[in-house]
Amino acid sequence: MRKFVLVFYVIVLALVGCSNTSTSESEILQVLESQRIAWNEGNLEEYMQGYWNSDSLKFIGKNGIKYGWDSTLQNYKSSYKSKEEMGELEFKVISLEKLSDEYYSMIGQWKLVRQNDQPKGFFSLIWKKIDNGWKIISDHSS
Repeated sequence: MRKFVLVFYVIVLALVGCSNTSTSESEILQVLESQRIAWNEGNLEEYMQGYWNSDSLKFIGKNGIKYGWDSTLQNYKSSYKSKEEMGELEFKVISLEKLSDEYYSMIGQWKLVRQNDQPKGFFSLIWKKIDNGWKIISDHSS
């Protein structure tokens, strides 16, 4: 009987652990989808809600590193002055890995579908659970 109780307890713990992970992953993917929708509506302020609103946010792109939520938003605004320049954003998640209960790492591809071109590249994101929600704290996009 003790073995049965122990095995049952281990199975329950494994199921609870898996459900927490899948819930976190689902929440992160929903934030990413909300960002995609906001981008495609031309709403950069809403798109930025997926990022940590902090001066410690890191965004690494082709021009180097930018620190801070406001700086990242201004960079987007200066790079994409109209909805036409923003195009339609597509994401493909390559991997989403749990680093700890509070951190995830994501690697993926992005693509902009615009009238005259289709720029694309890769990204790596570090997600952190902040105030019961998932936020990007570091973005390296190329």
